[in-house]
Amino acid sequence: MAQLSDLKLAYRLFMEAYPYRRIDWRPGMRLAKPLSEARIAVVTTAGYYLPGQAPFDHSIRGGDCSFRVIPSDTGPRSLLMGHKSDAFDASGIQADSNLALPLERLRELAADGVIGEVAPEHFSFMGSITAPGALMRETAPAAAERLRSAKVDGVLLTPV
Repeated sequence: MAQLSDLKLAYRLFMEAYPYRRIDWRPGMRLAKPLSEARIAVVTTAGYYLPGQAPFDHSIRGGDCSFRVIPSDTGPRSLLMGHKSDAFDASGIQADSNLALPLERLRELAADGVIGEVAPEHFSFMGSITAPGALMRETAPAAAERLRSAKVDGVLLTPV
């Protein structure tokens, strides 16, 4: 695991001075059915998007809080990377997108009966959002509602 000391001085200073929000933790939902019957989706902060989708907007101060919908049949080589932070080493997920959006692994788990099925769509957000207000008020609830509408039972979060 990376340590704060691994970062460039400018990023260490930023992280040490950043006014982190305190949020009272509320436990999420418990899986209401066996995993072998559950519909599973992935939410990643890899900043992935598909050709034809708008790339994430790097000019937005505090970060682009929007998300991109990734259909479950997406092939890993079709994903484009919108995560541009120079504090992030993207070489691992560039070599294997399943590290951040494990759709191939989920399909294998469904085929083996470990999970019930792969959700029809998954969500990619941009990482390094330093002003998360709009994310918390608008886009995260919108993605959560889409997951509820798709009758998703569980979500695999892959922070990048």
